[in-house]
Amino acid sequence: MYKPKERVRHPLPPMVVPSEEEARGALLFSPLSLASGLVLAERTWVPAMVPWRATDEGFVSDRVLAWYERFAQGEPGAIVVEATGIRDVPSGPLLRIGHDRFLPGLERLTETVARASGGRTKLLIQIIDFLRIKRRPERERFFRQFLRLRPEHRRRLSELTEDPALLDADETVIRERLVAAPHDVAAACLDARERESLERGARERVTDVELEEIRELPRTLPDLFARAAERAQRAGFHGVELHYAHAYTMASFLSRLNTRTDGYGATLEGRLRLPLEVYAAARAAVGARFTLGARFLCDEVIDRGSDTADASAFAVAFARAGMDFLSLSTGGKFEDAKQPKVGEAAYPYTGESGFECMPPALSDARGPFARNVPKQAQVRAAVRAAGLTTPVVVAGGIGEFSQAEAILRRGEGDIIGAARQSLADPDWFKKLRLGRGAEIRRCLYSNYCEGLDQKHRAVTCQLWDRADVADAGGMVTDDGRRRLVAPRWR
Repeated sequence: MYKPKERVRHPLPPMVVPSEEEARGALLFSPLSLASGLVLAERTWVPAMVPWRATDEGFVSDRVLAWYERFAQGEPGAIVVEATGIRDVPSGPLLRIGHDRFLPGLERLTETVARASGGRTKLLIQIIDFLRIKRRPERERFFRQFLRLRPEHRRRLSELTEDPALLDADETVIRERLVAAPHDVAAACLDARERESLERGARERVTDVELEEIRELPRTLPDLFARAAERAQRAGFHGVELHYAHAYTMASFLSRLNTRTDGYGATLEGRLRLPLEVYAAARAAVGARFTLGARFLCDEVIDRGSDTADASAFAVAFARAGMDFLSLSTGGKFEDAKQPKVGEAAYPYTGESGFECMPPALSDARGPFARNVPKQAQVRAAVRAAGLTTPVVVAGGIGEFSQAEAILRRGEGDIIGAARQSLADPDWFKKLRLGRGAEIRRCLYSNYCEGLDQKHRAVTCQLWDRADVADAGGMVTDDGRRRLVAPRWR
């Protein structure tokens, strides 16, 4: 995990507890209408979080239903269901929406949330595409099996070992000599991508246009996203959030690192082209009265990556195209991720960009609380300067009433997203609204939950894990030690 040079442990800001009457007059609990006609009962938003509770085939499970039911009992304005894959391909215990066979489970999910919230909470689903990433291989297996030998490998190995006989040696000999060579010698025989495959695991990029499936993404993705959005509409969701953030396919098209020369990269207009085409296809599939927005980055926080100026241009383009909301996040990229252990895949929240995405309480001098809201406010200001009124969801370390209310009143955002605090206490918005904020279980921002996600383990909260598992209704981890649902508010 990335650690800043400064190491400051920040205490939680004091919780301002409004009375029920004060809450009624708060912007946070005022309704908001979207251009699609959808009305949020309040400006509270639970962003997408992957809890690792789907079946291995991508179906909704009872554990998935219990997870979202528990958030719905807190009656937020909106909940966004976790990143859900649009391709009909195996992807482990992540929800999928790439085929009609997933619809019955998704319908159960929308019905569960409607029932648990009394119809008060609007339910959206985040839909995502991601490219292949492989686990870091064992060194011997890489050289013996995965490396595609080229004449350059043979020549470099011959030069570095001063052994001209290798120029005509059998392929097996070359591979075994690479296995036996010191790491720096073997690595010097490889190009940059091959070294990455050896030391971090192979990873596809949107710029790998020599691969047909990557070259053809602009032809295949709009229809895949459109069909997924239409399934979401049929399943009873109130809307769709297009996942254009973090380390995944659509974010990579938006990135300044996208150097494609086929009209889908290199320039700002080129980088925006596919995201706009995906949105247009999805909009054509679901119509104007179905809510459709996107989550994207206000700053990639990587070398030569996109920054707030890029994000402002993206936001204006998305708003002009007709998106119903813009949801902002930060960082979370593969480019600066920590080297994984052998047998594990790189995790895009272990570098500085991951730190900025989910800054913990043990932070630098700036601290974690609403850390990225100033950048997000710049993006919103650009949208307003363009004469557009599209609501902007801001998020990141927001877990206290006066903090959230001030953001809204200063015009830095229109909707308050809170993931970690909502995980700690799914009822926290409701408790504030009812004047019972003193009963809130407050997130410690230790990133215990993020550590579980990194290991692809069922995500829970350390505050839940201190509670008795006896009243969890059987919803516990397989070892019986951790709750899979937050304790009930009694």
